[in-house]
Amino acid sequence: MAAAAAGLSWRRVSSFTGPVPRSRHGHRAVAIRELVIIFGGGNEGIADELHVYNTATNQWFLPAVRGDIPPGCAAHGFVCDGTRILVFGGMVEYGRYSNDLYELQASRWLWKKVKPQAPSTGSPPCPRLGHSFSLYGNKCYLFGGLANESEDSNNNVPRYLNDFYELELQHGSGVVGWSIPVTKGVLPSPRESHTAIVYCRKDLGSPKMYIFGGMCGCRLNDLWELDIETMTWSRPETKGTVPLPRSLHTANVIGNKMYVFGGWVPQSAGGEISAHDGEWKCTGSFSYLNLDTTEWIGLISDCQEDKSNLLPGPRAGHCAVAVGTRLYIWSGRDGYRKAWNNQVCCKDLWYLDTEKPPAPSQVQLIRATTNSFQVKWDEVPTVEGYLLQLHADSPLPSVAGIPATGVPETSVLSSQGSGSSLHPSPQSLPSVPYPEMKVDHPSQTNNVIPNNVQVSLSSNSLLKVEGKEKVAAPENKITQETMKNHADATGFKESNAPSLLPVCTSSPQTSANVGELHDLDKRTVNPDASVSSTVSSTRTMVTQQAVKTESSSTNGAVVKDETSLTTFNSKSEAAETAYIMPSTRVNTGQTNDSHSSKTPQRQMAPVKTRDRQWYDVGIFKNNSAVVSQFYLLPEETPNLSNKTESADVPDYRLLKKQDLFPGTVYKFRVAAINGCGVGPFSKISEFKTCIPGFPGAPSTVKITKSVDCIHLSWEPPASPSGNILEYSAYLAIRSTQLQENPSQLVFMRIYCGLKTSCIVTAAQLANAHVDYTSRPAIVFRISAKNERGYGPATQVRWLQGKVGVRR
Repeated sequence: MAAAAAGLSWRRVSSFTGPVPRSRHGHRAVAIRELVIIFGGGNEGIADELHVYNTATNQWFLPAVRGDIPPGCAAHGFVCDGTRILVFGGMVEYGRYSNDLYELQASRWLWKKVKPQAPSTGSPPCPRLGHSFSLYGNKCYLFGGLANESEDSNNNVPRYLNDFYELELQHGSGVVGWSIPVTKGVLPSPRESHTAIVYCRKDLGSPKMYIFGGMCGCRLNDLWELDIETMTWSRPETKGTVPLPRSLHTANVIGNKMYVFGGWVPQSAGGEISAHDGEWKCTGSFSYLNLDTTEWIGLISDCQEDKSNLLPGPRAGHCAVAVGTRLYIWSGRDGYRKAWNNQVCCKDLWYLDTEKPPAPSQVQLIRATTNSFQVKWDEVPTVEGYLLQLHADSPLPSVAGIPATGVPETSVLSSQGSGSSLHPSPQSLPSVPYPEMKVDHPSQTNNVIPNNVQVSLSSNSLLKVEGKEKVAAPENKITQETMKNHADATGFKESNAPSLLPVCTSSPQTSANVGELHDLDKRTVNPDASVSSTVSSTRTMVTQQAVKTESSSTNGAVVKDETSLTTFNSKSEAAETAYIMPSTRVNTGQTNDSHSSKTPQRQMAPVKTRDRQWYDVGIFKNNSAVVSQFYLLPEETPNLSNKTESADVPDYRLLKKQDLFPGTVYKFRVAAINGCGVGPFSKISEFKTCIPGFPGAPSTVKITKSVDCIHLSWEPPASPSGNILEYSAYLAIRSTQLQENPSQLVFMRIYCGLKTSCIVTAAQLANAHVDYTSRPAIVFRISAKNERGYGPATQVRWLQGKVGVRR
């Protein structure tokens, strides 16, 4: 099968929630991060609703739009600029076309009819359908389409167009006006239902627009190129097999490739394409054009029929949209011959991963105990799971496969917070929640750190990465005894501040019933300082948020609630916090699997002979895990990790498990998995399990702001392992060492004593380092000491405004 040979792995989305739109053709779609936004189209009438599909949550919803809501239209222009969408033209009823322009501010679901200025020479674009409407920079490029020459909409006299317009946009909202650019070369011939994309090579930096195919009484498969800088049209020479002439197909750019799918193609007879008045059919063919080499590569041929339902069926007038490197296709007309006039439309949603996922960020530590770690890494969009591996510096015991016995001290965090309102964050967009969308509390069986919990880690300051962490503070006078105590507890003897830092920040659960999203297309951070409080207790804790907090839900919005309570309930069973894949299938652990998929092939990472063995912790659906065990390799295949790249994921049910040991250093790496396989591994992180007898990390940190200082308070560790003798609080400060190595923070001790609170003066804050690794923040660390010494520290990121530090 050509698709298999090309390494394609289409997935049909088998189940989703929310109001699914009726099937249709002639609709259009754009993507705003994880959201696919669909508008228009026709099937038993022209659709006028705006539908949104959240690819991350597998949910459809109908946003509550307002303003100058446009009428339904089909075969219209539809482009996305940040969080605003522009709609131009299309068919509004049979025989009646439009040249109206509408703008949708998707951050507020607000429609507005806009009236651009007419061009200084010539007339504005006439009403049309089937045109192309492409965005590059602050301009939209309109080409071609079909106009009705008859003034009577019931008497349709088609006129194919090849006029070319430029629409200048205002920044953020509104438009300037139309212009008719002066171009060189020969204009493409008139056509409608073609495709147009814009591509800019990274090395050359010259943007090009490519027009492919279309209809002008017969179908076309010619390729045209417009150099946008010089406004020169040309016909580029291509290599490979050019796809059949077609119309009502889709073209999408992912990387340096233009993927062309489906459309109407001539019905071939005896290996020859019929004349233009012959029969034609829908196709499910799939090709791409390498835009750097202008070579066509066929992936699914026009004659290839798939009866196994592993490929999207033939269709035309569908929509296709790229979300990251993943291509989504929805609906479209599936009639075999237009002459039959069958208005039968597909109802299926498909996606294809076009390349392996990138490497995730380094594994970050949330908290450590004597026999477990809770870790996370940055989420990689559009992946099906993550492969987490570790190896130990200490030699493993000769007796393999010690069964899981201990109950780890880490806790599963589940939210029972109250509702809040959403406010903007930089370059944020409408995401969750929506009025029609139900957001349940995350299940504890899916290894999910809930959406209301964010792990804020300042670069590698907490991680011992390929060498010991060096945290020196020449400005700070810390006793040798303090340094020794920290070294005893953590093993990082070159650090003068706690370096084994379990960190987990929390904020209230956002409401699932927000009536509308506030303006998310602003480009500034809420200037009010915020606190991300840290939780590391195994008991149930209630955190009183004294100032605004930062949310970690996938939309990146800021939760603003100055008085809400966030409750965290502990759950001690490690098996309930991490989904470990029990078979050779990547299963998300959900009872209602959103993405019915084949097994992605496991690419085993090659291990050099001098490297120690990497062991699988498991495959996880989400970007967090509680690690208390790992899988040992079968004795009969000691070099399993040296197998070929196409090796399958092992059946973990057949492997023995090994518990983690106290006081042991473990290295971690993680790779993302999608339909193309296992991507590259992250950089290596290194953590050490705690030594028994040392106190846990302080919990429930609270920061309150006064005029000339801030008040820092915390609660004692849940497991003090004896009497707490003192606490130490540290502040990350500016230093020349930090300028030389920005990934290693330098800390100054600002408090030492028995109280569970301290005051940070304005003079101390004036010396603070503002960490910009994520949101601008001032970083604190707090640790407790008992008879054995200092235990792991809690880190807090106090969020600041976008520019400077507000005092």
